[in-house]
Amino acid sequence: MSSEYRTRLPALPLPLPKPQRRVPVPATARVPVTAPSSVPVISQRRRPPWVLMYHSVSSCTDDPYRITVSPYRLDRQLRWLSDRGLTGVSVGELLRARASGRGAGLVGLTFDDGYTDFVDTALPLLRRHGCTATVFVLPGRLGGDNGWDELGPRKPLLSVDGIRTAAAEGMEIGSHGLLHTDLTTADDATLERETRHSRTLLADITGTAPEGFCYPYGTIDSRAVDAVRAAGYSYACAIDPGPLTGMHALPRVHIDASDTSVRLFLKRVLHPLRRKPLPRMPAAGTAGDAGGAGADDTAKDAAKDTVRDESGGSR
Repeated sequence: MSSEYRTRLPALPLPLPKPQRRVPVPATARVPVTAPSSVPVISQRRRPPWVLMYHSVSSCTDDPYRITVSPYRLDRQLRWLSDRGLTGVSVGELLRARASGRGAGLVGLTFDDGYTDFVDTALPLLRRHGCTATVFVLPGRLGGDNGWDELGPRKPLLSVDGIRTAAAEGMEIGSHGLLHTDLTTADDATLERETRHSRTLLADITGTAPEGFCYPYGTIDSRAVDAVRAAGYSYACAIDPGPLTGMHALPRVHIDASDTSVRLFLKRVLHPLRRKPLPRMPAAGTAGDAGGAGADDTAKDAAKDTVRDESGGSR
């Protein structure tokens, strides 16, 4: 067939598609699908607060326990928080804000042991970035050193004047016990001194009884939690308290010199997935009631065994 002949052929119309038959949809199938009531939904109030755990801030590279962060690294970490609209605050301030629904954008900052480098080095950096923090000190070792760290190196601890300087600069002062004793191995008398007596001594130093306590070595059990609560503290910080999680056993994230921006991002994302939510309790308006306050009573019988730090860096 020639091309001229093909061009004279009339174009045939394409067949129209046959109309599809509509199948009626049963009324029951048009009901919106909802999530089963058995799926747990964790409220913002019950999410574990993001609390970072620091120790010493210095340029010392001898760090067998991973407790030292250089001034440069701390500055970069605080800048990372600021760049993401986050502000570091004391744990007491964080819990009060959460209780009133103002906790968004706040991160708890804690410094364990109360080294002198907190006032000399960390405090100026915190002021530069508009942050506050909680310093957990040892009133039974004022002006001493970290003799509990067998491998060293020896680091000086805050004196009375150092603690008062930190408090005057707007930092929260909390108790880390009297002598940095593992509360899970302490007898009743020692447990009383480490919790109640240390609180009394700090009240004499600062003029205010501390709200917060921090478990030495990150080790806790239900007996230690009960003693801290009975001593009058509104909250206490642990590390990974597991089933004991509550206002007197708050989880934290260990921070050391290896925590770059990438690691901080991952720790922030994984924190609510790796830590248990706070027990469900009615809302209230004080730090002691924030986000499940006093709810340890529902969890303390769930675990009798000692809960220890999973990171290996808690001192």
